[in-house]
Amino acid sequence: PLLQNAELGKRAPRWIRDNEVTMCMKCKEPFNALTRRRHHCRACGHVVCWKCSDYKAHLEYDGNKLNKVCKDCYHVIIGCTDSEEKKRKGILEIESAEVSGNSVVCSFLQYMEKCKPWQKAWCVIPKQEALVLYMYGAPQDVKALATIPLLGYTVDDTSKSADLPHSFKLTQSKSVHSFAADNEELKQKWLKVIHLAVKGETPECQNE
Repeated sequence: PLLQNAELGKRAPRWIRDNEVTMCMKCKEPFNALTRRRHHCRACGHVVCWKCSDYKAHLEYDGNKLNKVCKDCYHVIIGCTDSEEKKRKGILEIESAEVSGNSVVCSFLQYMEKCKPWQKAWCVIPKQEALVLYMYGAPQDVKALATIPLLGYTVDDTSKSADLPHSFKLTQSKSVHSFAADNEELKQKWLKVIHLAVKGETPECQNE
């Protein structure tokens, strides 16, 4: 769990590991090999890009020494509120951790769109929007790469690929989304939810 505002700087945070994110957890810029080095905010433990880590604050847990912090923590620690930051988040900007923690089903799936190569995506169907599938690059990403409103899709779970035996397809007129799970059990868990969602029904919670 993330530290509450009152505890920022008073306790050492849990550091999010570099490989748990593919983008800055503040401004959502993707990290790539060349330009975006990953930095950690010493107050909240989030992984941020250089632009978002360009702040310093005295942190109590570190003997009040000046430490690199992100913009949000800087405002909290120096006691300045930034009401603009509270603007309503766009639909894709719901944080993965927030959605995954309150989801009907979530896991890594292989994903393929049209003729692009297969890629691994962290897929989530949130409880409060049980008819929408969110796709993230990694479990701690703060912005979804895409969302698929499932209502009206046709589900085809006959696997045609020997390499990915646990695959299924969602089709609606011209759009086709292909997914593959690591095993049959996971595939069935997803299909159980998706079969309901395409008919506009919300499943009872699958994640006991």
